[in-house]
Amino acid sequence: MAKKSRKQQPGGTPATVALTAAGTAFTVHAYEHDPASPSYGEEAAEALGVSAGRVFKTLVADVDGELVVAVVPVAGSLDLKALASAVGGKRAAMADPAAAERTTGYVRGGISPLGQRKRLRTVLDASAGSHTTICVSAGRRGLEVELAPADLAALTEASLAPIGRG
Repeated sequence: MAKKSRKQQPGGTPATVALTAAGTAFTVHAYEHDPASPSYGEEAAEALGVSAGRVFKTLVADVDGELVVAVVPVAGSLDLKALASAVGGKRAAMADPAAAERTTGYVRGGISPLGQRKRLRTVLDASAGSHTTICVSAGRRGLEVELAPADLAALTEASLAPIGRG
């Protein structure tokens, strides 16, 4: 399957700007976001017709006082204990949503692991490696980018670890 690189379009997000600047191959997928949807990630998977195991959500957690990004499949949940262990911490909890938004520069439901205002340590669930491409938020609700997991890991300097559950 040939990868296509999309050039930066007007109205791009910091995530698509970062991908374009890095010369990374990616595809943008837009869909009509329903504000009443209970799960942004599952909504994306359904709207794009992609397996929920290939669509990854970006979560921000507090590990021993440090904000850390966790990227896990929308089909499951984040194992906070595994995340803490993956970064050498003792205790993890979901970050305060306002702190996550302020630090990343994105709104909840549209947080991308790419192009964040402040680069946070990132852990990508190891299951990403079993896919040729995965989808992550492009930086706003209703917009996803599809790219190779290795490219995402390289651009975010992510470590890979089994941090997802079920």
